[in-house]
Amino acid sequence: MFVLFFVVVVLLAHGYLWFRLVRRTTGPGRLRKALTWGVVALFAVLVATLVGSRMGLEGWAVWPGFVWLAVMFYLVVILVVLEVPRGVAAAVLRRRSESVPAPAVAEPPAVVPAGVGAAVEDEVGPADLAASGDVPASADVPASGDSSAALAMSRRLFLDRTTAAIAGVGALGTVGYGMAGALGDPVIEPVKVTLPKLDQRLAGLRFAVVSDIHLGPLTGIGHTERIVRMINGLEADVVAIVGDLVDGSVAQLGALARPLQHLESRYGAYFVTGNHEYFTAEGPGEWVEELAELGVRSLRNERVEIRHQGAVLDLAGVNDVGGAAAGESPDFAKALGGRDQSRSTVLLAHQPIQVKEAARHGVDLQLSGHTHGGQIAPFNLVVGLQQPVVSGLATVDGVQVYVTRGAGFWGPPVRVGAPPEITILELRG
Repeated sequence: MFVLFFVVVVLLAHGYLWFRLVRRTTGPGRLRKALTWGVVALFAVLVATLVGSRMGLEGWAVWPGFVWLAVMFYLVVILVVLEVPRGVAAAVLRRRSESVPAPAVAEPPAVVPAGVGAAVEDEVGPADLAASGDVPASADVPASGDSSAALAMSRRLFLDRTTAAIAGVGALGTVGYGMAGALGDPVIEPVKVTLPKLDQRLAGLRFAVVSDIHLGPLTGIGHTERIVRMINGLEADVVAIVGDLVDGSVAQLGALARPLQHLESRYGAYFVTGNHEYFTAEGPGEWVEELAELGVRSLRNERVEIRHQGAVLDLAGVNDVGGAAAGESPDFAKALGGRDQSRSTVLLAHQPIQVKEAARHGVDLQLSGHTHGGQIAPFNLVVGLQQPVVSGLATVDGVQVYVTRGAGFWGPPVRVGAPPEITILELRG
């Protein structure tokens, strides 16, 4: 159903782009026909990309489609925003063209037969000359409104072409900027969180938090190596990978994950599943085993004790809500039940919305991802309708929750208004 809905939306978007960028900017002829087939081809490329990415096609085969998806999105957004000013400008031009009086049409000069005097010449009109055969009866004498209509048509065409040019430049510029951000180094976000009941011996404990790495057909091994290098440079006590690590099976992406074996931290690296780990037919189980071989422990509705300077912090992790369909629902009671309530607890949960259940179990801090911070503005406004926090630190139902924007991207290799992030989070008492 999601794929069908997405295809319908994309089809409507291409129809709108054809109307605005082709139909309204060209006349009938070869150019319009060529551009129309171009729009059809782009739609086909995008659909093939969406299907191919699920089938594990190589990155070079899906890059064009995903880049066009981003360009298409911003073309639609910019054109929709420009509808109002374009409409106002069109109305103003229409009024001006209507207020300009039609130019007088000069009658064709009379042709006087040789030998006819001046007096006779003054009395001969165009109709008489036509009847006499000196001027063809079919002579094209423009009607009084033709020049006004031509002027209005010229102004409309200029306005539509200007609108299309603005949208094209804006979309290409925005996508270019967004690709540079998505493919560049993640931003290091330092965050300090005060936990009221934190044992003071745990003050200063530091977590390197990363999520939504999204190893897949558009990322190379350099993407993983860079993230590992940047995390190691933070010298964190704990590394927390908060879901959506991969977009494929171990057979497809195992090589891209190998650099994770070089993660460095005092008390280890931990992982919880995100919704994308459940998208493959194999499920997350094979990745849990693969990560264990790489030295990353998965917390599947369980918790561990982090002992630091003689004090203990409970670190718990729950499955993503997407695991319910696979029989692996998040189980907060299993992960958090029977613990010492006097200890501070940090929970790893992929989606911020899970904080509502965390609050019922006395969690002090939840670390999440999933949202990408919106990834492509203005999607951040849409994400806010589904999740209680889009990015950053907030308090929900008495529980502090930090939502990282993620270090990778999903779909188009583009980030606008939400640069990739690795968080260094320090606990304070």
